[in-house]
Amino acid sequence: MTTPFTPSDIFNHRTISSTNGSPSENLLACAVTSLNSATDGENSAIWAVPLDAGAPWQMTQGGSIDNTPQWSPDGERLAFISNRAGNYQLFVMPRHGGEAVQLSQGNFSLVSYEWSPDGSRIAAVCAVTVDPSLRGARPDPNAVPAPVDGPQVVWKLPYKMDGVGYILNREMRLFMIDAASGEATPLTDGPFDVKAARWSPDGKQLVYVRTREGDMSHRTDVWVMDTDGHHARQLTTDHAQVLYPLWSPDGRWIVFAGTIEEGDAKVRPWLIEVASGKVQALGDEDIELSFEADSMQFVGKDASKLLAVLASRGIQHVCEISIPDGQIKVLADGDRHLSKLCCTPDYVAYTSENSVLPMEIHACRHDGKDERAVSHFNDWWCDRAPATMERRQFVVPDGDGGTETIDGWLIRPVGAKGAAPLLMDAHGGPASYALFDYPVIAYWPVLWSQGWSILALNAVGSSSYGRAFADRLNQRWGEIDLPQYTAAVAQLQAEGIADDRVCIAGKSYGGYLSAWAVGNSTLFRAAVVMAPVANMETHYGTSDSGYYSDSYTMQGNRAETHALIRKVSPVHYVHQAITPTLILQGTNDERCPRSQAEELFVTIRRETDTPCEMVLYPGGTHKFTSTGKPSHRQDTMSRIVEWVTRWVDQHLVTEASTQQNKQAPIK
Repeated sequence: MTTPFTPSDIFNHRTISSTNGSPSENLLACAVTSLNSATDGENSAIWAVPLDAGAPWQMTQGGSIDNTPQWSPDGERLAFISNRAGNYQLFVMPRHGGEAVQLSQGNFSLVSYEWSPDGSRIAAVCAVTVDPSLRGARPDPNAVPAPVDGPQVVWKLPYKMDGVGYILNREMRLFMIDAASGEATPLTDGPFDVKAARWSPDGKQLVYVRTREGDMSHRTDVWVMDTDGHHARQLTTDHAQVLYPLWSPDGRWIVFAGTIEEGDAKVRPWLIEVASGKVQALGDEDIELSFEADSMQFVGKDASKLLAVLASRGIQHVCEISIPDGQIKVLADGDRHLSKLCCTPDYVAYTSENSVLPMEIHACRHDGKDERAVSHFNDWWCDRAPATMERRQFVVPDGDGGTETIDGWLIRPVGAKGAAPLLMDAHGGPASYALFDYPVIAYWPVLWSQGWSILALNAVGSSSYGRAFADRLNQRWGEIDLPQYTAAVAQLQAEGIADDRVCIAGKSYGGYLSAWAVGNSTLFRAAVVMAPVANMETHYGTSDSGYYSDSYTMQGNRAETHALIRKVSPVHYVHQAITPTLILQGTNDERCPRSQAEELFVTIRRETDTPCEMVLYPGGTHKFTSTGKPSHRQDTMSRIVEWVTRWVDQHLVTEASTQQNKQAPIK
């Protein structure tokens, strides 16, 4: 006898947020995050997971956030970042456990770090408070520190970031920390942010990512410097975005993830030949990397091949990429998402999950053989109502008078027969794909426990299907992808899997598409719109990234595309809405700000009689469904389920709108 999933199951789930493999034995250290209902917060502890045999054990205890574990080069010490001392600092403990000792004591908050090859030093990226009224100038050494709650002077772009808020009162600097004494020496000091840093194999240089200065500071470049902070030089100039640089074991290459155009979300691998400074793409342009910091690794001393998490046809798999020719060999795949890549002397390890199986750590040999699960953090899932996940293909209109075939994931309860209520779930991006992260989609299991089916399409505009497929949606948001969604539903209805009881939900771009569907379709009996783009005209100037990301997707600046962005904005169509609509929004969302949701809500409430409610989550960011207060997350999942089940059996009221809703749509 199985138990139905409920929204409160988010408190049972444990997320593996980071992993690191020991260089000396087949042992992982990982950070495991769980929700605490008593404190309405999160706890994160470091666990050791053996890959050969034996059960995992917990290495840190208490109510703090302990994350980002990393073994020393000899495998005898384990470092991690923790907030147990207030702000985030670096702690070190012995390999076999014992009391963790605080290493760093700086007036900063540690973000990321890496041990030197000899284990004597640690390069760390840290957040340091600065006075924004100086507009990037260096302060007088005797100046009084600026108050934390002082005026927020805005003198450049970007000035805010989702999940952080106002950012001009801090800089991300690179420090060198002595691994014995904890003494921290600054290596950078300027009006820019260091995003990541890695050591050269000989321990003499650091490769790092830093932002540009002024209004171009949303762009990043690869730099190198000596480990004393001298002789800094820029290696890339043509990329809009670079991420996660990594030195090859022989020191010949620097590998990084990046994009050429600003606003492009499809990240691919690149190579820098250190001796010549030549920058070249690694592999063809349709190779797409996962966005995670640990998506690329070298195995031991082998510089001829790079391990990487690649995205292809909606899945994430572990591959070898040969250097420098870019040939690909798949090591681990399947209908799932693999992530958190790391290596030990004999194994490649990664997390594995899909929509019907929870996250666990898996491992295989370096050649991809003998894969098995090595953790059981989410065994509670075994007692819940099971479901099946099937990759389906749908013949849909291509937007240009023809047809094409797209993929979608159909999730149904085990043993399901006949037509059932269907939730159409639209993914974010749009240059992304359907995600399987349980904290984000925790309402799916609740619905399949009640007999629902879920369809998660990777329609035109989705990434992982090649650049041409993703870029075709530029300038045509809503216009060519919504008809693909409705065609997929029609196919399931023809097959007897679905009937007229169809609802739609989505967040971010999925929120956009759900809002677009409300104003341009009568297929859906209910809609849940989360953190949407509702008005492209105002999103451009209110989002932390709208001023360049919107220009990319609309293929021009605001002045050039004014008529287009008005045409594709859902707020100009929802006066026609007859679909009951629930809008969910974090109040501190800087990616798709609350004004987007509010404009949508007010327009529907003012210009129609259609049922519409909005719920605001105080302090919630763009990721409010997965990183907000646990009580808010549970409330979100409950409201989604309640809303669609309330309305799915009720036919739409076609005369629900007022006389104001008779106006013609924008052309």
